[in-house]
Amino acid sequence: MRKLITGFKISVDGKITGPEGYADWVEAWSEDYGLSSQIDACLVGGGMYPGYEKYWTSIQTAGDRPLPMTGKIATPQESDWGRFAARTAHYVFSRTLTQAQWPNTTFLRSVDDVYALKAKPGKDIYLMGGGRAAVTLIEAGLVDEMRLIVHPLIAGPGMTLFAAPTHSRSLELRKVEPLAHGKVSLIYGVGDPAPGGHGHA
Repeated sequence: MRKLITGFKISVDGKITGPEGYADWVEAWSEDYGLSSQIDACLVGGGMYPGYEKYWTSIQTAGDRPLPMTGKIATPQESDWGRFAARTAHYVFSRTLTQAQWPNTTFLRSVDDVYALKAKPGKDIYLMGGGRAAVTLIEAGLVDEMRLIVHPLIAGPGMTLFAAPTHSRSLELRKVEPLAHGKVSLIYGVGDPAPGGHGHA
């Protein structure tokens, strides 16, 4: 069974977005979790996918020009991910979306579809978000590992990664690594429901 690994850049108070609907404290949206060599598929929630597709299409076509969404120039690491994403299969976890601009994109309509994807031969799968998709799949017992990059700030208003979980679930700390500018990388194995929880595998 392939592993499903999720990664988030979060604030100390657990926010994944600020009040404007995105994490304005994140300098770049490159893949900074060390996953590229071990994955051959990306899974994205339906709420996140349209903006994700637009952002990375801009990076793939903008060259050294400022990006239309941020006004910034893509970092070398973002350009690397843009090239990787262009040749990597993407799966969108959504009951409502029906169209994607990227040709190598497949829609998954249910948790069972995600389970079936994990059961296929291949490398591991990167669950990129958004938050609702991640929580749904963690609670379904399908996420094997969580990688967090914690930024040294209290974001205040914004979306919390685990705003309203319905089950408790234990985590196994596998690695802690200090990063530049006060950030910390945390890698957790996602275990069985904690005592008293009601999750299912």
